[in-house]
Amino acid sequence: MADSIRSMLRAVPSLTGTAPPLNTSALPDDPTTLFLTWFAEALSVGVPEPHAMTLSTVDSEGVPDARTLILKDLNESGWAFASTGSSRKGSQLAAQPAAALSFWWQPVARAVRVRGEVRVASREESIADLRARSPQAQADVAGDDWTLFYLQPARVEFWQGSPDRRHIRIVYTANNSMWTRYVL
Repeated sequence: MADSIRSMLRAVPSLTGTAPPLNTSALPDDPTTLFLTWFAEALSVGVPEPHAMTLSTVDSEGVPDARTLILKDLNESGWAFASTGSSRKGSQLAAQPAAALSFWWQPVARAVRVRGEVRVASREESIADLRARSPQAQADVAGDDWTLFYLQPARVEFWQGSPDRRHIRIVYTANNSMWTRYVL
């Protein structure tokens, strides 16, 4: 059985997307600019739901947990996402306020990973985010439970796949208010 599963998995094509040109000698100084460029490129070729991301947290025993959410905003406060504070992810973030975000855009063979500390937005921001949702989405949520979170990135990694497996990784690390960038 294991051999048949292994064979089936190895038979599935990988890296079938087509990566846009990337000039690593002309990268921006901050990861937000590169993310927004890559996001716009993903949108322009019709990547479905490019704002969908995997949020990874850890539980009280340090066991990783992951789920898919939508990126709500990206600004000086950080990378925004929302949920109920009483949810498993809300409880995990209250106990351990750090997380990772992962984006995968198959049609352009690109991925982005973001790691950092998480803080809760103001009650006003959280309520405004809840009110921006559809009436149906608001109906099942108590207003005082809806929470907007900001992940303040400490590390952002951009990955561009290549059929020859010579993938490009661009890593930004935060150093006080500056970013250090290197290409692997």
